[in-house]
Amino acid sequence: MRTAIVWGAEQQSDRKILVEAEPLQTMDKYRQDRADKAEAGGILLGYRRGPYLHVVQATAPQITDQRSRYRFDRAAHYHQKIAMERWRGSDSTIDYLGEWHTHPEIKPSPSNIDIGEWSKVIKRQSKPMMFLILGLSGDTWVGMSLGQQLIRYNIIWPK
Repeated sequence: MRTAIVWGAEQQSDRKILVEAEPLQTMDKYRQDRADKAEAGGILLGYRRGPYLHVVQATAPQITDQRSRYRFDRAAHYHQKIAMERWRGSDSTIDYLGEWHTHPEIKPSPSNIDIGEWSKVIKRQSKPMMFLILGLSGDTWVGMSLGQQLIRYNIIWPK
């Protein structure tokens, strides 16, 4: 059974990211662990608790998303609809925290396309945002924005 994970960064020692087990399990289903699996992704929803981001849901790929082995283009409509439903159902406390997707590589890292798309998100949002890429096996790349800068985070719990 999957457990929650906490990420942190030396440059932002006061900021942490907690991702609960349920969104991790949702994302794990879409890891590209076979050659026939296309890239997948969605948005991350949860709470902003001071300097901490607490992820409680990851949306699954939707029918209108464009997916191939080496590309994922999220169609905003269905993901945004889910986010609005969660926001309304939580008395406006569950927020859009960021985005996730898979890469067909053992040690995932952001592509130039990823960095360009994330830069657009960071410019639109005044709050810190997180970005997560799942690799072929257990490795995951996680980053959080600080102003216009993107800082890579590492697992701090469990070790």
